[in-house]
Parts: sequence; C-alpha cells; structure tokens
Amino acid sequence: MLPIGKTARQGKRGILERLNAGEIVIGDGGFVFALEKRGYVKAGPWTPEATVEHPEAVRHLHREFIRAGSNVLQTFTFYASEDKLENRGNYVAEKISCQKVNEAACDIAREVANEGDALVAGGVSQTPSYLSCKDKAEVKAAFRKQLDVFMKKNVDFLIAEYFEHVEEAVWAVEVLKESGKPVAATMCIGPEGDMHGVPPGQCAVQLVKAGASIVGVNCHFDPDTCLETVRLMKEGLQAAKLKAHLMSQPLAFHTPDCGKQGFIDLPEFPFGLEPRIATRWDIQKYARKAYDLGIRYIGGCCGFEPYHIRAIAEELAPERGFLPEASEKHGSWGDCLSMHTKPWVRARARKEYWENLKPASGRPYCPSMSKPDGWGVTKGARELMQQKEATSEQQLKELFQKQKF
Repeated sequence: MLPIGKTARQGKRGILERLNAGEIVIGDGGFVFALEKRGYVKAGPWTPEATVEHPEAVRHLHREFIRAGSNVLQTFTFYASEDKLENRGNYVAEKISCQKVNEAACDIAREVANEGDALVAGGVSQTPSYLSCKDKAEVKAAFRKQLDVFMKKNVDFLIAEYFEHVEEAVWAVEVLKESGKPVAATMCIGPEGDMHGVPPGQCAVQLVKAGASIVGVNCHFDPDTCLETVRLMKEGLQAAKLKAHLMSQPLAFHTPDCGKQGFIDLPEFPFGLEPRIATRWDIQKYARKAYDLGIRYIGGCCGFEPYHIRAIAEELAPERGFLPEASEKHGSWGDCLSMHTKPWVRARARKEYWENLKPASGRPYCPSMSKPDGWGVTKGARELMQQKEATSEQQLKELFQKQKF
C-alpha cells in the first residue's frame, strides 16, 4: 500500500515549477454550492461574503479539501468583483466592501495552505459589467481592484475562471499578467465554444497569447464534456504551435442533456441537481481520463465535495507516490467493506463491482434527462443587463410569463 500523506513537503515551489516537472497538481472543489447547502451562501447572487460573515465555515471547507488531496487552494473570491457585490440589491459592497471580502478570502486560504503542501491561487470571474456592455477599461478596473488585494496578500498564482466569453477572459488575463505571477485561465464552455461562437481551440489560443500559462475549462458541464472541450483546446494550441499546461475543473453532476450554456439551463438548476451527482467512482474514471489526455492540473467545481477530490488523489496515487490523509479511513475501491457485517455487502469489496455499477435514481416517474431552457440570451440582451437595484416584481412577472414548464 502507498504511504498516507507526503513524506517531504515541496515548500514554496511554484505552480509552474511543479507542472514543468511533470507533477500532477490537484485542485480543490466547489465552494458556492457546498457552502449554500451548509447555509453560508445565498443562491442567486452566489457571492462569497461568508469569508467575513462565517470565516470558520470557509476555513473548514478549505481544510477538508487539503486533507482530501488538494495542493491548490483557491481564494473564495468567486463573484467577488465590486460590481457583482452590489448587483441586484446585494448589500455586500456597501455594508462589507469588496476589499474586505477579498482580503479575508486570501487570509483564510493562506492559513490553511500553510498547514500542508498547498499553493494559494487568487481568482477572478466574469462580471456583470461585461454582460451589461460596459467598456474594456471599466471591466478591467473591476479585475484590477481584486488584483490589488491579491498582490498585497502575495498569493502564489492567479486564476481567471468561469468565463462564458473569451473576450472578457482575455481582458482578465491581461490584467492578472500585470502582477508578474503565473496566470491560469479557464472558461465555462463546452465543445460548441463560447457564447459568441468562438471555438474552444481558438479560445485557448487567445488566452495563451494574452499571457496564460495554464488553460482549460471549469464548471457548467460534466467531466466527460469538459474533457472533450479541453481536447479541442489542446488541438487548437498544437495547430497554432503554442504551448501551455492543461487544466480541468468540471461539475460533479452528470449533464449529457445540457445546451450550450451548460447546467444553468437545466430545469433542475440549482435546487434539484442532487439526482445527477457523480459517484466517487465516476470521478476516479474522470481523473484517469484527464491524466491520459495530458492534463496535469486536475480538480473540480460545483458539486465537487472533498470525497470527490479524494477520488482524484486516490486514482492518481500510483503516479504521485502517495495517498491523501483522507484515505486513512477509505479503502481502495471499497475494500474496507470486507469488514461489514452483512455478507452481500462484503461481496462488494472489489473494484469490479463499483467500476461496473449503474446506480439507480430511485425515482420511477422521473425522466433520465431534461430539456434545457435555452433562452439564447447573452451579452447585450435586455434580460442580461444588470442593475444595482433589486429585481422588481414587474421584472419577475415578465420572466415568469416567458418561462415554460
């Protein structure tokens, strides 16, 4: 059996030093979904004021991910730009402030990262300003305000994540490159490309030319779909004779029925997705496929809990040479079930059983797939124009009339 935990810490070796050496970097999982389920994040705005209001919850989730095998902890700064923190009646920008949310996120991530062999990545994501057709300077100013905090707190590297439009992702990369630190960029797109129709391969080329050293996808789609998108990105980079490390952080939900916009178009989003959750064995298969594709930064996004990250670490333990601490209470492919009192459960203590299982949903009247909403709106559409005021009753009525059950 491989050793539990790493025998020697890597110290302050940076993200590119690790990737350039061919090492596997395991990212963390999803924060907004995990903390919403625990009562610390509000669905809808999905903003990270929990870093100030409930720091112990954020700290504990970081700690669970690092114990499960993560060696990158992203600051919980998803949707933490000032325009998002004041969007549609959100109180955070006024009562807490963009700076305090971002500073607290950096402090918490660094505290936990120092407990193990983890790097801290400061992250920015898409903005309401871009969706509302604000100019390049204004959008970049939003990113730069977060970057100022990341520089003050000396994060190890930077991630521009969750972008539906490559144009905005490029602007984010250009700002983050001002830091002199390594930059990763991931888009929440599928094989069809971004919301303006730019193919994945071309998106990757633009991101690398803007200065990203690591490119890939995160969120919106399931592992298999994300891996297909990264494959297309890889081909685009090869055709352009450009080099970059590849990164994948998909959903932990099965979404074969998604449209171009991903799981947010599914009628189950966000409160009915539980029947779609990937098993730990699904994620082990994902980790192996990602590795075989040449991806070396492998993590997860919404739906990914610590046990999913542990599955990545366990699948790739032969290559890494060790298991995560959380494997101390978890047998390989269910072999711990050999201790169960019931003989039919003991018979499940083997890889062949779990690898070939087709889980039932237990919902006899439910379809296996849904029909996405597919409203087809993107940057510039009236419904996507953002505002500081809370959504009015009249605005909601108009949306209710448009929605079909």
